[in-house]
Amino acid sequence: MTETVQESPVTLEEYAALDWEGKIRVWLDISDITKEQFEAHMTAQQAREAGVPRVGEMAPDFTADILDRSRMRTGEMVRLSDLRGKPVGLVFGSYT
Repeated sequence: MTETVQESPVTLEEYAALDWEGKIRVWLDISDITKEQFEAHMTAQQAREAGVPRVGEMAPDFTADILDRSRMRTGEMVRLSDLRGKPVGLVFGSYT
């Protein structure tokens, strides 16, 4: 299987200097979606962003699987609220 690599129509410096409309033109130029699909995607992203906690806000409570050293599920779960007052480090990623 051969892949074709499309060269960017602008450099990173040129892209950084573009206004929002210019960036949209570049995105549409290099993608295979229509302007309507792009606008629908951006509307959905803006709605999603409205529910994201901001820096300094309380994180929403959630439960997560506890993994063993080989990254396999142990069957145990941990709830964020059970760790209140303790240092917590979160690593997000795929272990599949």
